[in-house]
Amino acid sequence: MKILVVGAGGREHALAWKLRQSPAADLIFVAPGNGGTALEPRVENVAIEANDHDALLAFARDRAIDFVIVGPEAPLVAGIADAFAAAGIRLLGPSAAAAQLEGSKIFAKEFMLRHGIPTAPFRAFDDEEAALAYVRQRNAPLAIKADGLAGGKGVMLTRTIAQAEAAVRALLGERRFGAASARILVEDLLVGEEVSFIALVDGQHVVPLASAQDHKARDEGDLGPNTGGMGAYSPAPLVTPELHARILREVMESTLAGLRAEGIMYRGFLYAGLMIGPDGTPWVLEFNCRLGDPETQPILLRLRSDLLALGLAALDGQLNRVRLTWDPRPALGVVIAAGGYPEKYRRGDPILGLDELERSADCTIFHAGTRWRDGRLVTDGGRVLCVTALGADLAEAQARAYAAAARIRFAGGFYRRDIGYRALCALARTAPASAGG
Repeated sequence: MKILVVGAGGREHALAWKLRQSPAADLIFVAPGNGGTALEPRVENVAIEANDHDALLAFARDRAIDFVIVGPEAPLVAGIADAFAAAGIRLLGPSAAAAQLEGSKIFAKEFMLRHGIPTAPFRAFDDEEAALAYVRQRNAPLAIKADGLAGGKGVMLTRTIAQAEAAVRALLGERRFGAASARILVEDLLVGEEVSFIALVDGQHVVPLASAQDHKARDEGDLGPNTGGMGAYSPAPLVTPELHARILREVMESTLAGLRAEGIMYRGFLYAGLMIGPDGTPWVLEFNCRLGDPETQPILLRLRSDLLALGLAALDGQLNRVRLTWDPRPALGVVIAAGGYPEKYRRGDPILGLDELERSADCTIFHAGTRWRDGRLVTDGGRVLCVTALGADLAEAQARAYAAAARIRFAGGFYRRDIGYRALCALARTAPASAGG
């Protein structure tokens, strides 16, 4: 089969890497791809941007593409799945109507309210003064969110009224994210621990992937500005079998039932960003209509099942016949970012050290913001690489990832040195005492 992966980041590299392992995969195109996808066997980059639906559709027709999978959210929200369905080309991803769950945070919150899915109290605003009045009246830690897509940076967590007012003015008054912040969401800031729960959905059935947790803050200790994600690990020790069953029942299956009740067919990956409260309640922070990044990298490193077969089963409505198999070992990924990220950052710096790393099935370097220039690999994005490793336990996976990351160098490059610390602390607390007490 000929496959087209749409996107350019670390998630798309991981998808191409995993899809090429399928016996049915003959050739994989990635549009536009990156410096890492260009190196994968039987994978070719295509110079078409992910948001150029017409060019992608023409390419798919010309090359007789059998299966398409979309990585980023923007093409899905813009209706790429609808365009390919109308052309009779099989694409795994939700329709524009279904992708509203990510495309509009206000739509998602109102949807959850209608269907009894646990989420924080909220109000929506398109008027700055009304939003400021609500912030002052609420007088509580608040999350201020742009309604539309903002590249993972449209959420501001505030602890004081002054911080909340500044966030409202930046998003709604100054339109920091353009049309995406023409409306904003003001919701109570929930207390607990965040976890990512991703499933594959065929319209009727939900097949959950392995649990994962990511670190969105730029700095150690989960401090600093929010980013697209500085690292992730799978599985998440927080998600016990009991909590897993509760999330599947109260969030994922309830969401699918709500979509069906509203006449919306959902096929593709569905991601719930959750806050697990002190009492164990899984509160939904957000929905994404695709795989997460960087969660995809450790999840796919652990997946033993055939990803292409899974995608085809989802399109055929046959996920009830699927049983996923996983490497029992945990995986952890560390993002190496360009200096200045998530604000202004440099591009075009040579990346050194990758050729010094020994090839290993237990440690894979997924590229995100990279490209080839005059025969040299250079930086081309804020998140440049995701060094992802398996280990007998999470501590070993962490040690392997950091050992490899330390060998990679480029001007201004940095990474957090504590990815996985919450899980390691939790595991240490629950570990049995040694014989010596």
